[in-house]
Amino acid sequence: MTAAPSLTAAHWVYLVGVVVIILTMVRRANVVAPAIAATFCTALALTGDFPRAVEALFLGPLTAARELFNIFLVIALMTGFMNALRVLGADIRMVRPFRRVMINGHAGYFILGAVSYAMSLFFWPTPSVPLIAGILLPAAIASGLPPMGAAMCIAIAGLGTALSSDYVIKVGPGITAKAAGVAMTDVADKGLVLSLIVGGVAFLLAYLQIRRTFVRPDAGNLLAWEALALDAGASPHAPVPARAVEEADDSRHAPWGQVFAILTPAVFAAVVIYMVLPHLVPGMKGAGGAAAAALVGGTAAALLLLATAAAGPRDVCRAVAAHITEGFVFAFRAMGSVLSIAGFFFIGVANTAGPIIGLPAGAPAPGLLAELVRAGEAWTPHNPFFAAFGILLSGMISGIDGSGFAGLPLTGALAGALGRSVGMDVSTLAAVGQMGAVWTGKTLCAWSALAAVAGFSRVAVLELVRRLLPPVVCGLVVATLFAVAWW
Repeated sequence: MTAAPSLTAAHWVYLVGVVVIILTMVRRANVVAPAIAATFCTALALTGDFPRAVEALFLGPLTAARELFNIFLVIALMTGFMNALRVLGADIRMVRPFRRVMINGHAGYFILGAVSYAMSLFFWPTPSVPLIAGILLPAAIASGLPPMGAAMCIAIAGLGTALSSDYVIKVGPGITAKAAGVAMTDVADKGLVLSLIVGGVAFLLAYLQIRRTFVRPDAGNLLAWEALALDAGASPHAPVPARAVEEADDSRHAPWGQVFAILTPAVFAAVVIYMVLPHLVPGMKGAGGAAAAALVGGTAAALLLLATAAAGPRDVCRAVAAHITEGFVFAFRAMGSVLSIAGFFFIGVANTAGPIIGLPAGAPAPGLLAELVRAGEAWTPHNPFFAAFGILLSGMISGIDGSGFAGLPLTGALAGALGRSVGMDVSTLAAVGQMGAVWTGKTLCAWSALAAVAGFSRVAVLELVRRLLPPVVCGLVVATLFAVAWW
């Protein structure tokens, strides 16, 4: 274990900013203003240069936009495509078959969770979430599941439970095990068990939290949800006249609506098969990671063009541009406020701090967040109980950069040092740290892939974070107690 880093004024300023933002979120207030102020103060403490601190207020959101633009783009393309399907009436036709199994909001919640977990386990959430949003999410909404409940379901099952174990692709366990100096299979196996405990507790608590908001199955639920403006404050289940539903069914585009109601799930099913090929047939080419996300986004763009052309060949140029513009407007409405918040947290991460504080390319940048976690290790009592919760807290703190995986080398190294000093199994501590980092980064940070889930579900991302905080933290505590008692 390397010596604890010396903390400077910049570390303390950054830490105060983190605490203020967390407390502001707990009080259900918007955190953009505190994030802007904290960015300025941290940049000033780091550089001692007032003009550069002012510039950081612009460069922080700009850096965040570069890091998160792939999420913006996927949201925009999928939203534009869904708008094109709505013109054809294909959205309602497409979800009708799923209503046979999603008979109500309760069934919709558990089916949506099961599919989200299975797909994210094999493909990671980045390409999986748009696929789920395009096919199953509308069906779940029509079944009576509220948009917030759908967003919590996808986040817990896909972003949390599946990705925190990463049991199929094994990138996370590999990074953690290498840093901890233990076998990757040990970390992966324990991580799978702990992820299921965290996910099970969080999934059940979230269900109990939102089950009273379920409504009766109705096609009007889907139309109301599609018309929902994120900032309008309207109810996503506002009554929709039956006539509107009938017009959607009996529009002049009915034949093409039926075609795209079949074509859309068929095409996305083919995308899934292509992505899973490497797991089924050794040596076969497929797509994973960023390539899989690009494939999903590109497929949405191609289908958007075809659906718009089917609705009106003479007006295709104007209509495609309008759908994509509407998609970007919705994406920025959903995520615009996130950029300033992400800019503050990114100033504490070595990989992104340099551009924000104006360092030249290639110059080493401070890693305030990682150094604060390492410094906190010295304050952790050396017994198994406190070591486990110290590693969990370290993972959660390191995960607030929104990546989840970026903090794994740090928590793995801490687990290796603490486990051997307190006589606790190192792979167990490493898996606990992995749970804290990934669950926090992917389900409790508005500047992560969670923003895509909120965007597709048409809910406010900061409100989604507030709703997820109690069940996820309870799940992490239960899993950590299990790890200490069982292993």
